[in-house]
Amino acid sequence: MKNLIQQSVEESIQAKKEFFSKNIEKIEACASMMATTFKKGRKILLFGNGGSAADCQHIAAEFVNRFQMERRPLPAIALTTDTSVITSIGNDYSFEDIFFKQIQALGKKGDIALGISTSGNSPNVIKAVRKAKQMGLSIVGFSGNNGKLKELSDFPFCVDSNTTARIQEVHILLAHILCDLTERILFNERSI
Repeated sequence: MKNLIQQSVEESIQAKKEFFSKNIEKIEACASMMATTFKKGRKILLFGNGGSAADCQHIAAEFVNRFQMERRPLPAIALTTDTSVITSIGNDYSFEDIFFKQIQALGKKGDIALGISTSGNSPNVIKAVRKAKQMGLSIVGFSGNNGKLKELSDFPFCVDSNTTARIQEVHILLAHILCDLTERILFNERSI
């Protein structure tokens, strides 16, 4: 058991080191874009499935409530939380439409669509991202090392791993860094 624990820790650390060394400039540019989006009175819409759905809720909470500093709430909505909306769309149309229709209803040009798919190919995420792109939203994609999400994203963040857990661990650290940088840009630029 101890060897399995140590192996998981080492794999997680290695995945993070590799990802962040390759993406540091893109992360900085993405945080600047997020701050600009909020300054313009726009919002972030987040969506994904399973653990990625939970990550969407977690990230939205960091923006709406606070991350590391006391400041005004920032508009972020996890499209994974309204069970009545999700189940009615899934029942009346299809599971593939659960984020697509919410993007249509809530998305506005200048907003950000943040789609998360460890495979990069989740049909409901891809369909929503395509619609968001068509509507003039900026696309931030969190994925693994494969899939269509990379090609569709303005800011593709692809973790070079085939292990879902390692990909998700990088995603949540990335999200925390983006929240931190965005707060600092908006509310305390001297600390950057």
